[in-house]
Amino acid sequence: MTDELGFFEEEADDTARRKPRRDRRRVKLAVFGLIVLALIGGGVWYGIRILSGIGGYDDFTGAGEADVVVEVKSGDSTGIIANRLKEDGVVASSRAFTEAAESESKVRSIQPGYYVMRTKVSGADAVAKIVNPASRVGNLQIKAGTQFDDVASGANVTPGVYSLLSKASCAQLNGKSTCVPVEELRKVVETADLATLGVPEWAVPDASKSPEPKRKLEGLIMPDVYEVRPGSTAEELWKKLIADSSALLQSVGMPALADTTGFTPYQLLVMGSLVQREAIAGDFSKVSRVTYNRLAKTMKLEYDSTVNYVLDRPAIRTRPEDRAKSGPYNTYANTGLPPTPIAAVSREAIEAAAKPADGTWIFFVRCQKDGTSCFANTLDEHNANIALAQRNEAY
Repeated sequence: MTDELGFFEEEADDTARRKPRRDRRRVKLAVFGLIVLALIGGGVWYGIRILSGIGGYDDFTGAGEADVVVEVKSGDSTGIIANRLKEDGVVASSRAFTEAAESESKVRSIQPGYYVMRTKVSGADAVAKIVNPASRVGNLQIKAGTQFDDVASGANVTPGVYSLLSKASCAQLNGKSTCVPVEELRKVVETADLATLGVPEWAVPDASKSPEPKRKLEGLIMPDVYEVRPGSTAEELWKKLIADSSALLQSVGMPALADTTGFTPYQLLVMGSLVQREAIAGDFSKVSRVTYNRLAKTMKLEYDSTVNYVLDRPAIRTRPEDRAKSGPYNTYANTGLPPTPIAAVSREAIEAAAKPADGTWIFFVRCQKDGTSCFANTLDEHNANIALAQRNEAY
């Protein structure tokens, strides 16, 4: 009994000693938990402040000091825009902008891009400036079928990529123009290492071999709406444009899209450009099939678009003297594909080049005024289609 009683006494003493230690651990854990909650709460509050533009209120007065280009990114909230304007010295505080923006509904419709703003202006003036369409700069729209050089049709001139990019680079900053001349843009294309500019690895070898250096990037800029920052150098403009276009090419499936075609990715891009310039969208896959069939038979493609490409003309027909001229882009004189693409290639044209329609056609001609083509297997059928096109005044 004595031993048993002693045992219980010792156990009770040990329990009594352990209890304060457990209590201390509980207190430490509780304190640690409060610290973690405080940190999490602080982080959430900081995030709310960033997203909503909450912060101390301060505001500038006056006409401002200098012009500055500010970027609005995709998905930016009013609070994020306000914080960026604060960082760029446009407004004194983000709240000055967010509070002024509450009475201007157009702020919620601000598009991603670049805007010319003034530093050290009031929140209200900053709001009025950024929603003014004249403040937006650097917007570049390239349509499918656009080539790098301008294309003339009588007195009408369709701007090419060089001219469009030069215009998009323009803004007036502190009384000075930021325009990058076409000549500077062309010089970069002619002299720069394509890999350095960011051209996709699969395109560099063939594009670098272009017989005309100014055409090295032809076809590598997809049709789309781009944003470029005025004030950039010619090289910076190209790097930004190529990076954005390369992402688009990748989204189409390039270069893997060419894996089952029997052609390289660059050749597929060349074929896509021919399809783009030779047909309307509804006929893309059929013209692609004609291209495959003629190449398989080692027939000359005889596409007018390639002859007119180096003449900077949009016509769908060529003159005998033009077809008689020698040159790497003359598919009446040469067998095979031209050395580079001849235009900006749309997603639909690239996909048609990768997946041509089933058929045995080796001829086609635009036979309807809406651009629709008629396809033929024999020369006699083709001549009949030409006669139809002429009756329809489509050719």
